[in-house]
Amino acid sequence: MRSSDLEWFGLRSAPFSKEIADDDLWLPTSKAELVDELEEAIAARASVLLTGEPGVGKTCVLRALRKRLSPDDYRLTYCHNATLGRRDFYRQLCVALGLTPSATAAAVFYAVSTHVEELGKERIHPVFLLDEAHLLHQDVLDHLHILLNYQWDSRALLSLVLIGLPELETQLERRRNRSLYTRIHHRCVIDDATASDTTEYISYRLGLAGATKSLFAGDAVELLHEHVAGSLRDLDRLAQAAMRDAARRKKKTVDRDAVARVLGGRMPIA
Repeated sequence: MRSSDLEWFGLRSAPFSKEIADDDLWLPTSKAELVDELEEAIAARASVLLTGEPGVGKTCVLRALRKRLSPDDYRLTYCHNATLGRRDFYRQLCVALGLTPSATAAAVFYAVSTHVEELGKERIHPVFLLDEAHLLHQDVLDHLHILLNYQWDSRALLSLVLIGLPELETQLERRRNRSLYTRIHHRCVIDDATASDTTEYISYRLGLAGATKSLFAGDAVELLHEHVAGSLRDLDRLAQAAMRDAARRKKKTVDRDAVARVLGGRMPIA
């Protein structure tokens, strides 16, 4: 948003920016319970499958989880480039772990698995978070269960957290991926935001930005919720555009007409 738009509404920052500190993340009760479940799974050294539609808050949940886990006890490694073959996938892990990638697939895998074992000796539990996992190549899925196998499959030295769209679970259910899927004991789904979630979210983000009163009419919020179908990412984008429209029309409240203008293409969203 432009500074003039912020001034018009009496805000000190853009309320629907993606740049928000971990401490300021908004989590409804349902997602807070999900973070609790993830934390318990990692504490038990288990692996997790986390799925949800685009924009429902998967990354926010992961950031909230990161804030919960002590760096003294856990080593989190986040990878979001899932469109790699097996060797390059493990090379990416090496780089993320601060290791020097070797030339061959066997050498890179050995470097990663040895690093995991060394962390275990230091009583630090590594957690690999693989985002966009529905895009993982089949040769990577064929091999991931081996990465979880230590000391004759008798010790849980690593937790994998696979994050992706709902079709990820369908991929893992295939017989070919059974060795991996049966090692993932916690399977979590992030549901779409409810109507009350949408109302609370808008109020919360506006409050963080300095709003001292409601800036969205009730029917404007209803229309936004109907259109975004539970996606907070789309909600951010459209709510911001509707605020710009209201500011340009010298309205102190974002009304249903502002939202309708954005949805109807009469006001640029980007």
